[in-house]
Amino acid sequence: MALIEVQNLKTYFPVRTGFFRRHTGDIRAVDDVSFSIEEGTTVGLVGESGSGKSTIGKTLLKLIPATGGSVRYGGRDILPMGESEFRPLRRELQMIFQDPFGSLNPRHSVLEIVGEALEIHFPTLTRSERTDRVAELLRQVGLQPEMMRRYPHEFSGGQRQRIGIARALAVRPRFIVCDEAVSALDVSVQAQIVNLLQDLQEELGLTYLFIAHDLAVVEHISDHVLVMHHGRIVESAGAEEIYQNPQHPYTRRLLEAVPRLG
Repeated sequence: MALIEVQNLKTYFPVRTGFFRRHTGDIRAVDDVSFSIEEGTTVGLVGESGSGKSTIGKTLLKLIPATGGSVRYGGRDILPMGESEFRPLRRELQMIFQDPFGSLNPRHSVLEIVGEALEIHFPTLTRSERTDRVAELLRQVGLQPEMMRRYPHEFSGGQRQRIGIARALAVRPRFIVCDEAVSALDVSVQAQIVNLLQDLQEELGLTYLFIAHDLAVVEHISDHVLVMHHGRIVESAGAEEIYQNPQHPYTRRLLEAVPRLG
């Protein structure tokens, strides 16, 4: 069953020029895109920088307004929803950001960073219950509970990304957009984070949209792969098929650019 169904999605950014800032055109970041994501699976979205990948992820979560089309979550089109109607769904739709340092408030401890979402979405929890939940989440992502008193600058890049994952998990989501979630990390750490995401998916039944430009990482984690170029999906296939028998010239160029030993 499809958890996310995207139909003819468009996200345009207006171009304004001149003294009066007249609308003279549009940047078509996402241009008539359609795809679906089955519950409990991972769809990889690949393409070069500027192809519109992150814009899709943010549009799905209503962080950027769509220009047209529909995004159905659990059978309901969320794009026309006002904030008050959509707010209860926000906790079910989360994002893990690319920059594991810039996405964490340096003035807040890990307890405050992860606990803030609990305070917003589960206001009946006591302070002690929130602390216990943060401790549980840190264990779940491979960190020690006593680390909750520390601040982001005291952690490595991989540890900071684990904190970001814990924050996303805090509200018990069903769908997570992983927006270049490992691209800022060392290769060895990338593998650890990808393995963690896979373990969490199996344990919690999560559904992912995994956005990346590294085809090797996408191949490892994805059930299905979408290739994006200039705001459009140019190829869509199973992960194994798309790597063994790419159909679109752009996909072949991306595969040729993947480093190989020897």
